[in-house]
Amino acid sequence: MVTSHRQMRLTARHVALVHREMPDEGPPDGTTLSTEADYAATTAELLAHPTDRENVWVFAYGSLIWRPACEFVEIRTGVVRGWHRAFCLGWNTRFRGNEQNPGLMLALDRGGACKGVAYRLPPDAIEANLKKLLQREMGWKPSAFPPRWVDVVTHGRKIRALTFCIDRKSGRYVSGLSEPEIAVALARAVGSRGSMAEYLLHTVTHLEDLGIHDPHLWRLQELVAAQIEVEFGPLS
Repeated sequence: MVTSHRQMRLTARHVALVHREMPDEGPPDGTTLSTEADYAATTAELLAHPTDRENVWVFAYGSLIWRPACEFVEIRTGVVRGWHRAFCLGWNTRFRGNEQNPGLMLALDRGGACKGVAYRLPPDAIEANLKKLLQREMGWKPSAFPPRWVDVVTHGRKIRALTFCIDRKSGRYVSGLSEPEIAVALARAVGSRGSMAEYLLHTVTHLEDLGIHDPHLWRLQELVAAQIEVEFGPLS
């Protein structure tokens, strides 16, 4: 593992300032909880294409990097081209946001490239681990960021991996915000699973530890820390 020598401005002390306990309000309006049948159908659809059962990979670009949803037997850093990491999945009023201060989550959006992490699933437990992954990422339906296969360039070769990309036709697709506008939202949003500031801190920290420097997220952590200090006062 590569450890970055860059000093982040956003710290656990900032996260502690914005943290508060929030109830789980359940699925938002217009959605329902996914069922066992939904997970089984999605898994069958994903595996319907010719698949090497020894090499089923998942590409992580956000929270799956620092809190994997399933078991894995191998991990690699890699690049997906044609997609980029963006705070474009909104507006979250449950897990990491609320009705007063909704959150913005990461998803892959079209264009550019994204450096992230590829996990190889255990060959003898593909379905079980895909179910764990879908339960984490697709707890509600319809999904605004359905899974899809993408090409990941890693260790000088190309592999196929599952990941989650934003559906631009979804009502939850958010675009056109400036970095300062995104930072204000991230600095204020807190939900039942914690704050967006915590989500950003963990994501940037783990990316840097892996030797992946995302300039956009790096600027955001600076802006989020500054916004928290504006609202709560400078750290003593």
